[in-house]
Amino acid sequence: MAINPTRELHKFGGSSLADAERIRNVTQLIKKYSQADDLIVVSAMGNMTDHLIQWVTLSESDPVAANQQLQKIKFHYLTQANKLLNAPEAVSQPFLEDILSLSSLLDKPLSEAIYAEVVGHGEIWTARLVSAYLNQSGIANRYLDSRLFMHAERAVMPQVDFAVSRQKLTPHLAQSNGNRLIITGFICQNQHKETVLLGRNGSDYSATQIAALAEIKKVTIWSDVAGVYSADPHQINNANLLSFLRVDEATELSRLAAPVLHARTLQPVKSHQLTLLLRSSLQPENGSTRIEHALSASENGKIVTHHNQIGLIELLIPPTQDLDQWQKTALQWIEQQQLLPLAHSVDRQQRLLKLAYPIEYLDNVYIQFKQLPLSVESSFIRYDMALLAIVGYGVCRNSLQMMRFLQMLKTQQVEFIWQSPQQISVVAILRQQVNRELLRNVHDDLFRPHKTIGLVVLGKGTLAKTWIELYRQRREELSARSKFNFTLIGLVSSTKGWLSYQGLIPQLVKKPLSLDAAFEQYAQDLAPNQLINWLSGHPFDELVILDMTASEEVAKHYLTFAKHGFHVISANRLGASFPLTQFHELQNAFNQSGSHWFYNATIGSGLPLNTILRDLVESGDTILSVEGTFSDTMTWLFYQYDQHIHSFAELIEQAWQQGLSERNPREDLSGMDAMRKLVIAARSAGYDLDPQQIKVESLLDRDADTLSLNEFFERLEPLNKKLENRYLNAHDDGMTLRYVARFNANGQSTIRLEELDPEDPISKALPGENLYLIRSMWYRDKPLVIHGPSSGPTMTAGAIQSDLNRLVKLL
Repeated sequence: MAINPTRELHKFGGSSLADAERIRNVTQLIKKYSQADDLIVVSAMGNMTDHLIQWVTLSESDPVAANQQLQKIKFHYLTQANKLLNAPEAVSQPFLEDILSLSSLLDKPLSEAIYAEVVGHGEIWTARLVSAYLNQSGIANRYLDSRLFMHAERAVMPQVDFAVSRQKLTPHLAQSNGNRLIITGFICQNQHKETVLLGRNGSDYSATQIAALAEIKKVTIWSDVAGVYSADPHQINNANLLSFLRVDEATELSRLAAPVLHARTLQPVKSHQLTLLLRSSLQPENGSTRIEHALSASENGKIVTHHNQIGLIELLIPPTQDLDQWQKTALQWIEQQQLLPLAHSVDRQQRLLKLAYPIEYLDNVYIQFKQLPLSVESSFIRYDMALLAIVGYGVCRNSLQMMRFLQMLKTQQVEFIWQSPQQISVVAILRQQVNRELLRNVHDDLFRPHKTIGLVVLGKGTLAKTWIELYRQRREELSARSKFNFTLIGLVSSTKGWLSYQGLIPQLVKKPLSLDAAFEQYAQDLAPNQLINWLSGHPFDELVILDMTASEEVAKHYLTFAKHGFHVISANRLGASFPLTQFHELQNAFNQSGSHWFYNATIGSGLPLNTILRDLVESGDTILSVEGTFSDTMTWLFYQYDQHIHSFAELIEQAWQQGLSERNPREDLSGMDAMRKLVIAARSAGYDLDPQQIKVESLLDRDADTLSLNEFFERLEPLNKKLENRYLNAHDDGMTLRYVARFNANGQSTIRLEELDPEDPISKALPGENLYLIRSMWYRDKPLVIHGPSSGPTMTAGAIQSDLNRLVKLL
């Protein structure tokens, strides 16, 4: 399948397509927020599906009423088509033909296939109408009936056959020719060519499933709500629209309050790592909530929810019954009957089992409890309860939030407090209504940011620009997970600084300038002492320096940063590879000030070499050796080198011109770049390795550093001859040349040009890849291999962001 990485999927619900006015609004959203090649999945307009179900039901029992229902369906659809289209017959004619066909089907004995065929036509008619109006509005598109590719067999909860459906969808995507595809939701087809309905919330489910089939990673579900807030925004003025929510958090919120998404809709989100946005079609500027399957997150509550129409069913357990066994049996029966309460508790002193339900269901549930296969002394209903809860991954393990929540409840009339078994919610059942003041106090006390973090970037090259863009994309998520406020307050080059305690991002957003243009406009000349003085006066709880330079002068300032209590995250490997005495001085300075220094981005970029080495040591393992391709440039040079095609000098100049080498290529060719990385790896493995302890084979003459860069490139002929001989000797022996770095705990650590067997893993590392072999007491006979893409600004920026996440957890 030819994948368009920018292609997205938008799904519009029935309320967004209820009538002509709403369809016009949706058209404007499609024009503004989608692009050519996007997929648009639509539900049936308004209550069309309910009207079709009534038509089918009445057709069996009351033909006159069924005909009246059909006339309502025809009138509503044709009216909207006439309001929207200049030539409505383009959709009204096939609509009327469908009505005749469906009416004929309903003259036959009703079957599941006939029921699905009739009820599923709401999506077909809406998709045709939307497609026609989009074309009339100048938005090129093609209508696509999802039954042409979506395959599922009939079942209570039909599951889409992924392999078959994907194969059938592929040609439709290839033939879209830059047009949007308007696709029906809710319906698919089985192997007998019969329509199959995807069940409750089937349109949302089909939207995420179609995205997975098309390898689309971003899905937006448009409805009449903006997303999920930290509390009811009608009650709490400062409630925040949550930019991020875990799948299990969304599920629990749905159980306790209003439905967010059906669990089936989230299945493709989990299995295909989709990004799912909830957004309002009526107020799109209000933002969105992103829901995704996350394996881990900070443990804290995100949402305060309440319900003032709660009742209790109380069951008095007979004194002859064992309390614990009776409760266990009762709860098992309740689960089997699908009567799970919002919360429950046992009053052991009064021998009462208390079960909380919304009042709208309370009487029906109470009647069903008459079937409870246990003796009950007596039972009661109470209608005067309310619910107040906090929802969020691991909230019950967050001692600070739990303490504050319980503190706020001390002045309330609490019936009982319940914690979900998954530790994802804590629920208080109260004997009085939850008023706005209580809700606001709980919300503000729990969710106000407890720390402010100032961020300063040193360096303004490609890496800095890449990280700043990543930070802009992830800032809300980072704040939501940590409950900290982050502000980028500084961007500093070698001579200038753009500094503002109010933050740089607002200036970039207010005036859409490139980072370079904004820096030129706002930056001022800056001496090193001026920067330190400005940083020392910061108003934030914590200050983080992000060093994205390759400057030794900047690395020497780490000692000053540590003494001022600043945290440092570094992609600059010079500080972490300082001579041992200087390195220990830096470590001690950070320890004494209580600040932190992270430098995982100094080796392997996104590959977690430093992290894995530290984790192994902290787990009780002992590292014996680390070896591999510690220089991306040298890997590229010797993989490409063939003296019959290119001289080595030509390859060096090519690597430098393409930005594949350090700005000074002598750092690579002398082995200094690889040496620093090897020192850092050894130190992460728990060894006090000094640079002088490594035997480094430089490919350069001793006077190479005294030359200008132009002179250096002009005097590479001796290196050509030396490497031609090494290449020929290796080639004659059936070997390959590779520049390899090896740390040995019990022997000489080396960086040198080696002749390796072509089957050696290091020989097989391709340009653009890193490969590291770790041998330890646990991995003595078969080394642990870390193999993946080599450094680049995107991966390095990701490693810096990962270090920032680690720092936040410590703070």
